[in-house]
Amino acid sequence: MTTTNASFPIAKRISQFSYAIRNVVAEAKRTEAAGVKIRYLNVGNPPAFGFLTPVHMIEAVERAMRSGENGYGPSAGVLPAREAIAAEYTDRGWPISADRVLVTAGTSEGIELALGALVDPGAEVLVPMPTYPLYTAILAKIGARETYYRTIPEAGWIPDVDQLSQLVTPATRAIVVIDPNNPTGERYPTGVRRALLDFAERHGLVVLADEVYGDLGYDGPVPPLGSLDPDAAVISFSSLSKGYMAPGWRTGWLAVGRTSRLDEAYAAMTKLADGRLCSTLPMQYAIVAALMGDRSHQTAFRDALRERASITATALSSIPGVTCTPPTAAFYAMPRVSLPPGKTDEDYVLSLLRATGILCVHGSGFGMPAADGYLRLVFLSDPDELREIYRMIAGFTGEYLRGS
Repeated sequence: MTTTNASFPIAKRISQFSYAIRNVVAEAKRTEAAGVKIRYLNVGNPPAFGFLTPVHMIEAVERAMRSGENGYGPSAGVLPAREAIAAEYTDRGWPISADRVLVTAGTSEGIELALGALVDPGAEVLVPMPTYPLYTAILAKIGARETYYRTIPEAGWIPDVDQLSQLVTPATRAIVVIDPNNPTGERYPTGVRRALLDFAERHGLVVLADEVYGDLGYDGPVPPLGSLDPDAAVISFSSLSKGYMAPGWRTGWLAVGRTSRLDEAYAAMTKLADGRLCSTLPMQYAIVAALMGDRSHQTAFRDALRERASITATALSSIPGVTCTPPTAAFYAMPRVSLPPGKTDEDYVLSLLRATGILCVHGSGFGMPAADGYLRLVFLSDPDELREIYRMIAGFTGEYLRGS
C-alpha cells in the first residue's frame, strides 16, 4: 500500500467561510493559558451571566424525557409546538397557521434552511452592514454572495433605505432584516420597517426577518415585521435562545407568511428539513411552556438589560476617542474607537484582550471596514463588573491611542 504525508485537499469555499464571534476565542485561550483572567464579552449567552432558564420550561423538557419523547420526531416539529408558535405570531398581528411553521435546531438552522431553499450558487442576498456573520458564512458555504446595505450609526443604526434600490441586480433573491439588531442593539422605527417591506415587494424579494430579540426591546416586545403587511413575502426566525434564556437547547423555528408566493419555498424548506430527520425532540415541548406560560422573567430581564445598556453607553461615550450609540434592545453595543492611521479594529481588539483579558469582537467580523474602529461587546455582566470592565477599557484605550 502506498501512503503519503500530503494533506487531503479541502473544499475551496472554506476559505470564504468565517465566523468572527468564535474565531477570536482561540487567541483568548492562549491569553488565558498565560495566566490572564478572560472576560468573555464575545457571545450573547445569558445563562453564562446568571440569567437562568425559567423553571417551568425545564420541567416541560423533563416531563417529555420521562414520558419517552427521546426518539425521532416529525421533521417539521411536534404539532403542539408548531401550534404555539403560530398562535404567538397571530396574537402579535401576523396571522400564521401551524402548517407554515418548522421547528429548527436554533435560529441558525432555520436561516440555513431558508437560504438553502431560496438561493442558488452565484445568487445575491442583501444583508445589513454590520451583519450577523452567520448569514455571510452560510452564503459562502452555498456559493452565493452577500451585498451589504448601509445602516447609519448616527441615526441609531437604521438602514439607509434610499441606497437599497442601487444595490438590486437580476441575481438578488432576498433581503435580510435583523430587528431588533445584532450586533448593534438597536430596533427600527415603524416607518423604516414599512419602507423595507415596500422595497422588497417592489423588487420581488423575500424578506428574511431575523426576530430572535423580539421580546427584548426595552420598551416592550417588538411586533413581527410581517404584522405590517400579512400578505408580504416574509419568513420569520426566532428561538428559545435569548428571550427564554436557553441557547444551549438549540431550539428555534421559522414561520412562513401566508402568501401563496411562498408555497414552493415552504415546500423546499420542508424537504431540506426532512433530510436532517428532526431537531432535538424533548426541548420542543418547552416551546409550548415558553409561549403559552409565565413570561414574568422577561420583564425582569428587560429591566436588567435597560440598566446595563445605560451604564454601557454612558461609560463608553465618556472615554476620549470612543463613541457609542445607546442600545434600545437586546444586550449588545457597537462602540467606535478613533483608531490612528494604519491600525485596524482587530489590532485594537487583540491588544485589548492581551492587556486586560477583555474579549470583544472586531467590527470587521460583522462586515464593517476594518479601519473604522468598531467593535461589538456583550453587556450581560453584573452592573458593578461592567463598570470595572469599562474602567479597564478606558485605561487601556488611553494608553493605546497615546502610544500609537
